[in-house]
Amino acid sequence: MRLPSTQALRALEAFARHGTVWQAAAELNITRSAVSHQLRFLEQDLGFVLLQRAGKGVTLTPQGKRYAADVRKALTVLTDAAVQYGDRGVLQGAITVSSTPGFASFWLCTHVAEFKQLYPDVTLRVVTPQRLEDVDAPGVDAFIAYGDGDWPRHSVQLLSAVDFMPVCSPALLNQIGGLSEPVDVFRTVLLHLDGLGDWLNWFAAAGIVGPSVEHGVIFSDMNLVLAAAIAGQGIAIGDNFVCRHMLDTGRLVRPFDLAIRSSRSYYFVTERARAGNPAIQAFADWLKARLVQTTVLLHP
Repeated sequence: MRLPSTQALRALEAFARHGTVWQAAAELNITRSAVSHQLRFLEQDLGFVLLQRAGKGVTLTPQGKRYAADVRKALTVLTDAAVQYGDRGVLQGAITVSSTPGFASFWLCTHVAEFKQLYPDVTLRVVTPQRLEDVDAPGVDAFIAYGDGDWPRHSVQLLSAVDFMPVCSPALLNQIGGLSEPVDVFRTVLLHLDGLGDWLNWFAAAGIVGPSVEHGVIFSDMNLVLAAAIAGQGIAIGDNFVCRHMLDTGRLVRPFDLAIRSSRSYYFVTERARAGNPAIQAFADWLKARLVQTTVLLHP
């Protein structure tokens, strides 16, 4: 069997990620018919069926999915080799990093220009996941994930543990006449991310048994929680990464010294096969060094 063309393999890999011919064509900057032809030629070269009808469209067969996964790994190796052995003597390439929304908005976006200054020939794309612990999104090279670190099929590096504490705007604190005791938080609106767990854990650490926390406002994104807190709409639970800059600049304040250690942490996660990619490793090294430099632990 002859070696399939690289163009056909890239067409298969793009189709496997996107699930549609038109999205694969858009990514590869070729026509839909060209993608379809490449997939048909690839089937002929391989001698087994890659595609099957699904309603009005087509999907990969189980064998096609397994082959596409192997193709993606092979193309990754080729891409990484091109980065490592580029003829200009400088680090090159393109990487896509998935970061939790809060970390991306309030930490990464305030430091990322430094990475570009250090590695101007590395194209960096930052995306955010739907789930904070997601480390399997297609098309992503590395993940800044928030979870328990249990991703056995991946290379996992601890970035930092996370401490939670109540935060609010100084204007709100003045408006309600300050907060003397932890139970005083019930004098204003409680702001939640997704659920009530962070507040309940802090209440347990503070020894609070009392009013229900369910009268607060629940948001799906940490950006929204902190936007409401900065606008004086209530008091939120923030962490030492996301809130650092806002606390340093006075947009938010800590009404209490008590902070609790989260059972989850921030991790840098990649596929094992990609752990040695020079561009990914350069980003990981820069990220860890920058976190140390910014002294992420907050002090009262």
